[in-house]
Amino acid sequence: MKSALQKSPIPHSRAYVAKVLKQPIFDPNWHFHSEYQLFLVLKGSGTRFIGDNIKPFKAGDITFTGPNLPHLWRSGQETEPIADSTATGIVVYFHEDLVGEHLLHKEEAIRLKQLFNMSLRGIDVHGKTAQTISQMLFNLTSLDGFEAIIVLLKILNCISQSDELQLLASPGYTNSLKEGDTQRMNKVYAYVMKNFQKKISISQMAELTNLTPTSFSRYFKAHANKTFTEFVTEIRIGHACKLLIENKMDVSQSCYESGFQSLSNFNRHFKLITKRTPMLYKREYTNH
Repeated sequence: MKSALQKSPIPHSRAYVAKVLKQPIFDPNWHFHSEYQLFLVLKGSGTRFIGDNIKPFKAGDITFTGPNLPHLWRSGQETEPIADSTATGIVVYFHEDLVGEHLLHKEEAIRLKQLFNMSLRGIDVHGKTAQTISQMLFNLTSLDGFEAIIVLLKILNCISQSDELQLLASPGYTNSLKEGDTQRMNKVYAYVMKNFQKKISISQMAELTNLTPTSFSRYFKAHANKTFTEFVTEIRIGHACKLLIENKMDVSQSCYESGFQSLSNFNRHFKLITKRTPMLYKREYTNH
């Protein structure tokens, strides 16, 4: 699988890039780049990986990621695209020098500097802030020149003033990936996303990555900040969340459709990861 490690989406003549993405699936490659990135999902769903954070994504989600934070949006229909299943979103790339290091050290820009620091862990934007930002991102795609820069700065200011933000990667997460690692991790991610409903052994993954079982376990934990078993469990719970909400399945169905063999084991891991029971999780989202 091709690595997108060296992605550089901004031409030297531009301060930023804002564009609408329309494609069969979102970029399924685990990658990172030197730019800040704002991303709004307009259409599509699947599983999102940011650093060591794993969550389902859906239309309306807005995420702000800082430089060199590994990420990917893996669409749910990537292996078998269906009619009218185009993944659509708005993405904005910019460098920190859009604002300038000199200004970032001034009192007037302290919130913006704090926001940039927070983005190194990835940020989900929620609530009314997300609604406001969505419209501003729509407007940004049709603007050009210095007017567009002003709108982008207003977007960043709006986010920096909000308390409707959630940090994603854990405080201890650091990116230790090199280009060869992204290719190997892409193999692991692709295999797990295709097979998580079945039993997946460490020996299978070791063979896939040309490592011994012990070396694979050590390698994966070093780069993912969690064990492989924890990783697979989070994928399964994320899929179960989607089934509970989008497919309106009951708890038992979502348990077995997500690859768990025991309802009690499913309930235990679900509460550990989401901080609520499957029934409470479904009730909360149904009432929104």
